[in-house]
Amino acid sequence: MDLDLSPNIQAMFQELILDHYRRPRNKGALPDADRVIPMHNPLCGDEIDLHLKFDGDRVSGVAFTGRGCSISQASASMLTEAVKGKTRAEATALWDRFHAMILGDQEAARDKSLGALRSLSGVSRFPARVRCALLAWDALKQGMKG
Repeated sequence: MDLDLSPNIQAMFQELILDHYRRPRNKGALPDADRVIPMHNPLCGDEIDLHLKFDGDRVSGVAFTGRGCSISQASASMLTEAVKGKTRAEATALWDRFHAMILGDQEAARDKSLGALRSLSGVSRFPARVRCALLAWDALKQGMKG
């Protein structure tokens, strides 16, 4: 990671990613979803279907199905925890900040408002993995429209 992080913090970030991969949160179909947005990464075969439920302008439910590498699955799991309860505008703003971080923006990577999502900041050093981290997030951005 390009951040000035101690080896202990880096290890904690790696463990958090592995935890979300091994025990994903909100994985499974959301039967009453208002939108299901499929995303596929043809380069590696990762697949995500993001399920969104809205209560007015607020994300009241979010889940995902799919398969893929540890980065895509952990990122999807973390997304579900981060956006539940957010308004469309708040979720879109979170997408903007996360997207900047994954593309290497060091200021975004230091943004404590991203919370656990910061553990994925090191992905920016691996261009082939950026798409994996963004797969569920691109589904979210599409789901926030209309």
